Amino acid sequence: MSGSPQPAPAASVLIMGAGSVGCYLGGSLAAAGLQVDFVGRPRVLGDLREQGLTVSDLDGGHHHLPASALRLHDFLPTDLRPDLTLLCVKSGATDEAAQQLQAALPAGSVVISMQNGVGTAERASAAAPALDWRAGMTPFNVAEMAPGQFHRGTKGALAMQGRGHEPAMAALSLAFKRQGLDLRLYEDMRAVQWGKLLLNLNNPVNALSGLPLRAQLLQRGYRRCFAALQSEALDVLEAAGIEVAAMTPLPPRRLIGLLRLPTPLFRLLATRLLKIDAKARSSMADDLALSRPTEIDALCGAVMRLAQSQGRSAPLNACMLALVQAWLPGQRPFYTPRELLAALGLAHS
Repeated sequence: MSGSPQPAPAASVLIMGAGSVGCYLGGSLAAAGLQVDFVGRPRVLGDLREQGLTVSDLDGGHHHLPASALRLHDFLPTDLRPDLTLLCVKSGATDEAAQQLQAALPAGSVVISMQNGVGTAERASAAAPALDWRAGMTPFNVAEMAPGQFHRGTKGALAMQGRGHEPAMAALSLAFKRQGLDLRLYEDMRAVQWGKLLLNLNNPVNALSGLPLRAQLLQRGYRRCFAALQSEALDVLEAAGIEVAAMTPLPPRRLIGLLRLPTPLFRLLATRLLKIDAKARSSMADDLALSRPTEIDALCGAVMRLAQSQGRSAPLNACMLALVQAWLPGQRPFYTPRELLAALGLAHS
């Protein structure tokens, strides 16, 4: 048998929500040879029409797709028949996007929610029950570095609800593999989604710090805020009997202990955790900077709702939600570690 690379199985993918994550995932798949259609906001699509699409990563990967090679749509066409759709809109736009997809796609079309938070696939299914909704998870950070340029600054394996024998899922897995991305398939995504949500509780800390992710994580006060939010959320999850998948080499409770260590020890022991591109920042930081709605309710709000369902409260996550919702660019400086600890009612040490 020849040792030359085999051609990728044919597959077509629709990206519903061409923001940072949607452009990175779609750009990676298009660079691997799949047919990808993008539906997104006018600002992003305008940039792509002028600049093309560039995707890059912390490992040195770099692919540029000229504008002429991109399939861009201001509105969802009714004649598309994608093998798979990746829903990448912000969580607050889930219902509207789901209804648009149901109106345009054949019944039974597979749609995978790659959004932050838990329960978005179930929410989308309630809004558009004719489609085959699956849960997914994007583990890494993607930042828009310039118009049309999207950079992955952290590592991690993509996760989706599905089976490897499905032709479209097999084609997707191979295409991602060719771009240096792992895709893991699960029958039940709940533990993975909650594990990702725990890590995403750093997003509001990062956004209010005004710093890149790595610089923020190297300040103990910010790490203590992150650890406190995680600890509270884990208490709620354990009370609800919900299993949580470990998204780092350490189990969640041990990760919390690591975050609380003095910075010299943390830097020494958290080598893998700190493999973050210096340019990486949370999408919530971008949203705050541009005065766009954030996904804070899908993160801290989800912890609060789960706590309420157990007859408990989650005061730290409730406080963080309020801080993010109240923060406006130019109206106050970013929070120092001491200020954020005080705002959450945590003692400075």
